[in-house]
Amino acid sequence: MRHGISLFTSDRGIRPARAAVAAEERGFSTFYVPEHTHIPARREAAHPATGGAALPDDRYRRTLDPWVALATAAEVTTTIELSTSVALPVESDPITLAKTIASVDFLSGGRVSLGAGFGWNLDELADHGVDPRRRRAVLADYLAAMRALWTQEVASYDGEFVRFDDCWAWPKPVTPIAVFVGAQAGPRTFAWIAQHADGWVSTPLDDDLPTRVAQLREAWAAAGRPGTPGIRAHSPTLDVLDGWREAGIEDVVWSLPDADESDVLRHLDRLARDLELAPPAQRNS
Repeated sequence: MRHGISLFTSDRGIRPARAAVAAEERGFSTFYVPEHTHIPARREAAHPATGGAALPDDRYRRTLDPWVALATAAEVTTTIELSTSVALPVESDPITLAKTIASVDFLSGGRVSLGAGFGWNLDELADHGVDPRRRRAVLADYLAAMRALWTQEVASYDGEFVRFDDCWAWPKPVTPIAVFVGAQAGPRTFAWIAQHADGWVSTPLDDDLPTRVAQLREAWAAAGRPGTPGIRAHSPTLDVLDGWREAGIEDVVWSLPDADESDVLRHLDRLARDLELAPPAQRNS
């Protein structure tokens, strides 16, 4: 089982690059950041955790750009993987976003994966011109178009929401960009993941993860996908880890507190000690 760290980036507290270095030094495997381009002040969309307009954290209004944050982390780390938990691809131009992700992957030496969400904030999506009722279809189209740009020497794509003729687009990712979709468990979500993604990012609202993992694997097999889907499980506690490991959950994501740098570093020290993690140098010796 691998342990990753998620920093809800903002314009206060520890900087992403510093947090990524600290996580790498303590033996964590992946560094995650989220995305919100903006939060409409007047909106109708309910937050999944609060059930209404209230936000559980004011950092939603202060979130840094995820790919800028990960680029700063890439420059000062060497082994830790870099990902989003989760980004919102449908709020960007897919050609530009494909270039950005491939560039960060190239500059990091192939350490990037993409955690993508459908977008719970329907008002935020609407400001980007995305019909909230079609957001799953838009995401599927965007991912397919980006994969074309990432993998084809002369790329072209003709979809419902994205179209471009033969073109050149470099850099290509060092290795294929794995896509993990973050959304609450359910048959529709798991069928979508089995069709369009490489794995699932659980949400804090998901319970009984071993059962959910089994359901996803059933959907995966029903779609004729070989192997098994990747799982990135959020909001763990120490007492659930053995059961999660037995269920085949390979990646666990721990959240950092909204605190200043010294408090965050102490939190990382305690967590690494509790998990008995070894720094990369010790693991490779």
